[in-house]
Amino acid sequence: MGKLKLYDINTPRETIVEERDGVYLSRSPEQRFFGVLELNHISVTMNGGKPLKSPQGKGLVICKPAI
Repeated sequence: MGKLKLYDINTPRETIVEERDGVYLSRSPEQRFFGVLELNHISVTMNGGKPLKSPQGKGLVICKPAI
């Protein structure tokens, strides 16, 4: 599981973006892939076991459920 990092509200957004880009680019393609799978698993778990988006059977069209 990843780490949660809290930033000072006075930190410029550009600095945060640069730092996160550096962390992302330092990972191997395999680590990036498994990171995406981990985020997907977390999002499904937090949504009560249902995916946030699901295929509609019409090719690549994806629909978000109405909340």
